[in-house]
Amino acid sequence: MDLIKIIFAILLPPVGVFMEVGFGKHFWINIILTIFGYIPGIVHAIWVIARK
Repeated sequence: MDLIKIIFAILLPPVGVFMEVGFGKHFWINIILTIFGYIPGIVHAIWVIARK
């Protein structure tokens, strides 16, 4: 299941974070990071998925 989350994190970072934590603070942080730059959103999403 983590592989699917990581694939979503690369394609659409907020979706990968949502699958991991739901509508928590990390989801909203990832939305902001993805708006400011796609790469920071990807890095944050993979970090959120990998830390659990």
